[in-house]
Amino acid sequence: MANDFVWFELVTPDAKAAGDFYKAVIGWGSDMSSGPAGPYTIFKAGEIPVGGMLEMQGVPPGWLGYVGVDDVDAFAGKVQAAGGTIHKAAQDIPGVGRFSVVADPQGAVFVLFRGSLETAPPRPAPMSPGSLGWSELHAADWEKAFDFYAPLFGWVRHDAVPMGEMGVYQTFGPPKAAIGGMFSNHAPAPGPYWLYYFGVDGVDSAVERVKANGGEILMGPVEVPGGAFVVNAKDPQGAVFAFLGMRG
Repeated sequence: MANDFVWFELVTPDAKAAGDFYKAVIGWGSDMSSGPAGPYTIFKAGEIPVGGMLEMQGVPPGWLGYVGVDDVDAFAGKVQAAGGTIHKAAQDIPGVGRFSVVADPQGAVFVLFRGSLETAPPRPAPMSPGSLGWSELHAADWEKAFDFYAPLFGWVRHDAVPMGEMGVYQTFGPPKAAIGGMFSNHAPAPGPYWLYYFGVDGVDSAVERVKANGGEILMGPVEVPGGAFVVNAKDPQGAVFAFLGMRG
């Protein structure tokens, strides 16, 4: 899936505690692997790997999204030429692929990735428990952000949803379907960032699981077009994430 989000990675100071939290809340299973920076947890929706987790000290906890591209080095060059930043130059993960950690001109961080497999691995059904449901950019200025991402990944505007005083919520994606939304968040802390929504089996019970396992509900449940409900939350280590599903 070129120019779409293909993987999600949690950087956290306590992988054991964070892993227990997300298994309880989202319902993921997990396997252990190893990466360039040490032990690596792989989160799975059923039998399908969907994301990973890396323990790192001294780094703000958070989720990173990997966008699949056909040439990591070339795309990193495009990011830099368009005013973005390269935080980690392109490097190989033996047997897995090549990646580079970059940021858009407003500071939101994401990862460029090309896997070593010729065919894309399977993905969970949309909206199924544990799948990625939506990718959302909290920008300083969404229109300038869109002007950065659109030529980079070929994304187009889909629906524009008015949000009153908060302005417009602009959905985006490849021409065939929206994969996310962006808006101007005038109080982004600590700065512009990407937020990722994971599918859950019942939003209300997931809210209770967040609370019971030491997390915090930041917003929601809020109904969105299509009848699903979304919740923004924070895990016990401080990483912000979101989930979506039906009520009940």
